[in-house]
Amino acid sequence: MFSTVLLVAGLIASLLILALKPLLIRYALARPNARSSHKIPTPQGGGMAVVGAALIATALTFALLPLPNELLRTFVIVAVATVILAVIGAVDDIRPLSASLRLVLQVAAVSAVVVTSGLRVLPEAVPLAVEQAILILGGVWFVNLVNFMDGLDWITVAEMVPVTAAVAVLGIAAGVPFPVILMALALCGALLGFAPFNKPVARLFLGDVGSLPIGLLVGWMLLQLAGTGALAAALLLPLYYLMDATITLLRRLARREKVWEAHRSHFYQKATDSGFSAMSVSAHVFGLNLVLAGLAAMTLVWSSGVVQVAALGLGTVLVALVLRRFSTPRPEVLR
Repeated sequence: MFSTVLLVAGLIASLLILALKPLLIRYALARPNARSSHKIPTPQGGGMAVVGAALIATALTFALLPLPNELLRTFVIVAVATVILAVIGAVDDIRPLSASLRLVLQVAAVSAVVVTSGLRVLPEAVPLAVEQAILILGGVWFVNLVNFMDGLDWITVAEMVPVTAAVAVLGIAAGVPFPVILMALALCGALLGFAPFNKPVARLFLGDVGSLPIGLLVGWMLLQLAGTGALAAALLLPLYYLMDATITLLRRLARREKVWEAHRSHFYQKATDSGFSAMSVSAHVFGLNLVLAGLAAMTLVWSSGVVQVAALGLGTVLVALVLRRFSTPRPEVLR
């Protein structure tokens, strides 16, 4: 059944892309500018197909399986919040919204998911209200960092395919609720269906309509994984995105830049400026994520605190090495 969900989601995504692409070319064309990684006008909005396929494939599976009402309720809340962010992203792709309005709506969507989840991931000594505030803040940041990092052909595929696949596999071992595993598989399949269209040189971009809800969905999956006690695994899986985006944000804040404006300061953007091809950057990210998934699996097999800390430390060092490599000009660029 799991492979069926993967295949169905991929097929639906591909068919939706083929159906939507003429409209996206007409109404949602992303034209290159000084901060872009692409050189020719390229349609954006492929995320409509990815997110739509993931939700449809999951809903179809639920329709065939008898699930408790509580699990269905959770799925409906997450699906509605996802659609809200997709609508925000779609509007923003065509006619940019104000940063304050986007933030308010994102906080509302993330808050609905966090509060209704009822999960605790921090020690009981931390008051519930404080923990939920931290999770909402982290969730909003994760939604935005996925959006910020979606600026290069195939990079979101290279990041999120391993992460969602790992959530599905590790989630089974950790006891993650069944709907989360199905959603992880469906999103993984939908991204694979999108991958041929986004392969360098991309013929289609996700757009905010895809990156924002994908950030919410993956953040929800990681929250569910952390809620089983696998906090280290939940941090390891997206560690490359977390470190690239967060370090870049802190550097921009230190330079007193307007952090909500577009820029080319991310490490993956520096990599292309340093002579790496988009395919090479994505290959590094994909390979790194496989290693991080292995470390995450290790934290489930050996649950001692020493192993958790060691895995997180090793993962941090490996990501730092990749970020340093991305920041170093290649020899042919130095000539």
